[in-house]
Amino acid sequence: MKKKVYVLLALILVLAIVSGACSKPAEPSAPAAESTPESQEEPTTSEEPVSLTVQAETAWVPHYVKAIDRVLSVYPNADITIIETGAFDHLNVIDATDATNVDVADVFALPADRIYGLSNSEVLAGIDSPALAADLGGFADFDAGLGGNFKIDGEYLAFPYNIETLISFVNVANAEAEGIDHTAPFELNDVTKPEPVLLPAFDAWFGVALTNSAEIELLGKDESGALFSDMTKEWAELEPEKQAAIESLYNYWKVQYDNNTPLFDPEAGWGFIDDTFATGGSGVIRIDGPWGTAGISEQAGNGADLEIYPLSQITVAGKPLTHWKGGWGLGINSRIEEDAPKMEVAHALIKEIVNPEYAVDLFKATGKILENVTAEAYAESDLSDVDKKVIASVIASYEEAPARPLFTEWGSVWDTWKNSILSWNAQTPESPEEAYKEIKASFDAMMSNF
Repeated sequence: MKKKVYVLLALILVLAIVSGACSKPAEPSAPAAESTPESQEEPTTSEEPVSLTVQAETAWVPHYVKAIDRVLSVYPNADITIIETGAFDHLNVIDATDATNVDVADVFALPADRIYGLSNSEVLAGIDSPALAADLGGFADFDAGLGGNFKIDGEYLAFPYNIETLISFVNVANAEAEGIDHTAPFELNDVTKPEPVLLPAFDAWFGVALTNSAEIELLGKDESGALFSDMTKEWAELEPEKQAAIESLYNYWKVQYDNNTPLFDPEAGWGFIDDTFATGGSGVIRIDGPWGTAGISEQAGNGADLEIYPLSQITVAGKPLTHWKGGWGLGINSRIEEDAPKMEVAHALIKEIVNPEYAVDLFKATGKILENVTAEAYAESDLSDVDKKVIASVIASYEEAPARPLFTEWGSVWDTWKNSILSWNAQTPESPEEAYKEIKASFDAMMSNF
């Protein structure tokens, strides 16, 4: 957003020089009063009138109201209004219009994978994230975590809201009935029956947990910024651990195919997972995000039969599944970037929304887990045992996960991976190498489009 301002200022300066050269010299004016360093560094006073809007989902409102009250205690002349709407609904409004739309809030939540698109649309103002992080505390390495994901061309465009990654859910009643020790990791290569391990690997959101375990780069950038994919290599060129991961995936698909289950069906597969995992079925372990806890708990005897583990409870060729360091941020609308009083209050509001002192209240209202609060701190709270296990598993899985690729080209991977894996149902490859040919063909086509 600043680029347009700089261009406008440059044009004004040129016009001023031209007009000055053509006019008579101005009368000398009285010297301006000198400003002291102290006056330059003073923050905006609480007497400055400020009107601000913030987006919040319905369940978030109580937490936001309390955060706003804390901000108003410092800025009593501020007027902060909540725009009650879903985060994705709000982003849809931005996509359909622009940052100047009155229905677009001054402060709003955004998923990390939208940061580049919103940056390109010049929707986001720069944020003084290092100062906020220092005030809030608890960040071991801010740029190495979620904070670094929001840094583009040296500027922070959002502040970390919450961390997300996949975790493992186990139905202990089904495990006992199947004679399975759920406390030990589940190795995908050991799967001989279709039901116990329920892994929708055809969907890249879950499939990357398998590819990440073998450090397979579905789409990356080299040091020069050029795009590349490991999945365009010939089978013989793949490193042994990457071949092993593809072989494990193929064998897992083969078990499902030979037993005629709908797991590798993009429509029926999800219902199969739910039904099989429910108490009384043969499903023992599945993976999902913390947002799936309520529904999964209901399937597992309303929580009585549920145990929760980090994602590493499933291994592939001996290597634990690892997802991504995912999450959400809080951004500031670029339309207020040049309004210092509003920017100051917006920073104060973000600080109170994610104030670690109220981390438990935030989780109760939103289900969001703060990156700068430890699992031990959550464990000492009055949260339920299930919530504490979810939080501990998310934090443990997040710490082991690689950073999520956020560049826009990665969006092509979703369908490329999905279509290549689902093609096995029609092509029925007879070996992992034959199955890989379908993956390679899809990724070759994807790369040619770049």
